[in-house]
Amino acid sequence: MTANWIVPRRAARLSRPAFFGPQWNLDRFFDDLLLTDRSECAAGNRSFSPVVNIEETENELRVSAELPGLAEGDFEITTDGDLLTIKGEKKFESTSEDEGRKRTERSRGSFERNFRIAWEIDSETVKAVYKNGVLDLVIPKPEEEQPQVRTIPVTVS
Repeated sequence: MTANWIVPRRAARLSRPAFFGPQWNLDRFFDDLLLTDRSECAAGNRSFSPVVNIEETENELRVSAELPGLAEGDFEITTDGDLLTIKGEKKFESTSEDEGRKRTERSRGSFERNFRIAWEIDSETVKAVYKNGVLDLVIPKPEEEQPQVRTIPVTVS
């Protein structure tokens, strides 16, 4: 086995293979793992992206975002035309004392999620409720977007 099999391709300055096979994927994995700057992780600057569920009904769009550990002032919701934005910052601090030693851990991560809605959002009609770490938004559809149910008469000939 040569050193080319052990050293990631990017570190060895080798070109990638013509096909994207398992060896290339494994090399990419180790490239990212070994050549990543760890100072950012050590400082506690980690990215955070909340999980979001979106459900559309006949009259409204329901958006549910999981924001555990955030207070009401840690995030904001904005609309701009048909764009819905949820952004904020998650902060964590833990302090413990043991046998005269004090240990403090801090981490923070900001996030921003943007959603393009199929219609202009009227921010006056949007309802937002934040409870137990879950943000629920209800965005009503405008009248022209709501489906019109019509009965079509059938004639017998």
